Amino acid sequence: MKKTYYPSAESARLAAAVALSAGMLAACGGSDSPAVAVATPPVVVAPTPATNTLPTGVTQLSLVVYPATVRGTGDTAATQDLLTAGLGRTGIAGASPAYANPLAPTALELRRNSIQANYKGLMDVSTNGGYGSLYGPNLDVAQNVTANEGLIPGREYLGVLDDGTGRKRVAIAVQIPDSFNQAAPCVVVGPSSGSRGVYGAIGAAAEWALKNGCVAALTDAGKGVGLYDLTDDTVNRMDGTRATRADAGVLNFFAANITDAARLAYNALFPNRLALKQVHSQLNPEKDWGNDTLAAARYALFALNDRYGTTANPVPFNAANTIVIGASVSNGGGAVLKAAEQDTSGLIDGVVAAEPNAQPSTTTGYGIQFGGAPVVNFGKTLADYVTYGNLYQPCAALSAPASMGGLASLGGENSTFNLIGNSASLTARATARCDGLAAKGLVTGADTAARSLDALNKLRAFGWTPDNDTMHSAHWGLGNGPILAAMYPLSYGRFSVTDSVCNTSFAQVDAAGAPVAVTATTKAQSFAVANGTANGAPANVVYNDSVGGARSWQLATSSSTGVQDFGLDNALCQRALVTGVDTVTGVALSLATTPAKAQSDAVRAGIAEVLFNGNTQGKPVIIVAGRSDALLPINNNARAYVAYNRSVEGAASKLRYIEVTNAQHFDGFLGFGGFDTRYIPLHTYFVRAMDAMYANLKNGTALPPSQVVRTTPRGGAPLAAPLITLANVPAISAAPPAGDQIGFAGTSLAVPN
Repeated sequence: MKKTYYPSAESARLAAAVALSAGMLAACGGSDSPAVAVATPPVVVAPTPATNTLPTGVTQLSLVVYPATVRGTGDTAATQDLLTAGLGRTGIAGASPAYANPLAPTALELRRNSIQANYKGLMDVSTNGGYGSLYGPNLDVAQNVTANEGLIPGREYLGVLDDGTGRKRVAIAVQIPDSFNQAAPCVVVGPSSGSRGVYGAIGAAAEWALKNGCVAALTDAGKGVGLYDLTDDTVNRMDGTRATRADAGVLNFFAANITDAARLAYNALFPNRLALKQVHSQLNPEKDWGNDTLAAARYALFALNDRYGTTANPVPFNAANTIVIGASVSNGGGAVLKAAEQDTSGLIDGVVAAEPNAQPSTTTGYGIQFGGAPVVNFGKTLADYVTYGNLYQPCAALSAPASMGGLASLGGENSTFNLIGNSASLTARATARCDGLAAKGLVTGADTAARSLDALNKLRAFGWTPDNDTMHSAHWGLGNGPILAAMYPLSYGRFSVTDSVCNTSFAQVDAAGAPVAVTATTKAQSFAVANGTANGAPANVVYNDSVGGARSWQLATSSSTGVQDFGLDNALCQRALVTGVDTVTGVALSLATTPAKAQSDAVRAGIAEVLFNGNTQGKPVIIVAGRSDALLPINNNARAYVAYNRSVEGAASKLRYIEVTNAQHFDGFLGFGGFDTRYIPLHTYFVRAMDAMYANLKNGTALPPSQVVRTTPRGGAPLAAPLITLANVPAISAAPPAGDQIGFAGTSLAVPN
């Protein structure tokens, strides 16, 4: 790229002085000779050599080379690699490797197990589901199946972004494969999905990047496994190992910002409690997801120049000569969209966002049509529909349309993944939730069948669709329910761990749901097994005001009903935090109510900080979403953002929308019976969207039009669905038929049914 160099201030002053002297001589002349013109030689100013400097706020922690020896099936990996940490295709799908010392795993052991856990957390690794045939480490760039285990050698830089307080602590891992092509440089920036740690996008963004010879720039975007034990003041270091806060020092990833006296006082009231980074950092990290993603991209360019720069050319790579793609899923998908909105320097060239958490800042000026009919409710915020769903989903799960067909429960009483309607005890509590809602005038109907159907219809009116009906049970347990309803309002409101908002806390629990001390082994391995949420590994959502003593949400008894109903009172309180009114009476909150108006004001102010402006600044963008997504329902996210973007950017928008039928939010669910028969892996379309985006940016190939891709579920018996084939997951079309095209009817996004 041609650059224009300007002389330094000192050189400019020297040139001006020479010119001024020449002019004076010409005007005045000498005493014995006539005036003569003096030729001023040009001043040649050498450009200041560029230097490779770390981005503002980033500190490099380590650089590790992973040689990745060739590994055969069944072999023990002698070393690690960038993509699979030495496990290969076979090991990723297998059991978690053992630690030499379970009480003190090494950083490399934790990295290995974390990469495996994050890969399996997002992907279905069952053979019949497509792992190893449609996607996986053994597929090459052209998606051909090979006998390769998929180990990718290279260098991994680990850095941390902070704001100077020592509390932000955003982890960034930049992976440079040995196959990196210096003649065609590319970077894929992958912020983690959900609340996951730095390797949270390893199976999505990183796998595509590393296979294609691109750099993978991974970041937790201020979330991650920051498990703080208030009992013994221990933390995770940046590399995942455990230590006391004092011993961790500058490598402390997260500790609650409280004094020791406050910690001890809280422990006396609520023993054995835990704090989580995303929930209790008091920084509302979601507001920075876009800028954190941009920081990861800048650190990737620094790492590239550190790897390949020379004395003669210390900064060979920059945003102008390197393709930079922001790509991830779920919360990571929202982060890359936000990065595109916040990118004022042209750092990111394109975006691929699958099932993104994208919250429009307004619902005016655009609309959504489905099958020619207008969608009434759309574009709601995450906190709004999560707390609403937390109220109604357990009751709605008992309705006939929501039945999963008699499938077995997928966990024990404290599992965060159970199917209401298939377990007698869970069904009894869900029935009690329906009864409690009816008693408070929040659902109608004379019996459970009528009440549950009313609850389901309320969900449909709030942005969910009939395609989501059978997912409410699973997503209430793992997604839209007590976990997110507890986490996100606390994060938005910047509450301290000691505030006990809505009488909620977090702890490991016993079989009765009572908080217990976390075992040393569990804490030591938390970096690898936890996903940053209160999903029970090890932290669970606890309701402190449960009748008979604090209990996990699964076994809580509400004081207003006197029965186990999954903590209806707490759900009502969390809903009020978001709306600012009492959920039952509709009366505005005050200083005397629970929750107090001040708490609700803080939550709503935090929500306002994370909303999107819809302007991707003319960058090419592909959004991929599953029509059956019940965690981030598409009327409130993908569809709404596409329509909002068009209202903001108009004809300048380069956004394409791919809506996939029979696809839901968690591909990891497809290994469970009943999900395998009903749904296809959305990840297949993330990979195809990445291929399309790269071809567009590298070769100018046209992006595919917005469209519905109609897939075919595998069918068969639960846990015995037949092998998936390309016939189940047809390609994204370059010229979709009219009945599959997504367009606009005026200002409304028009999606065919």
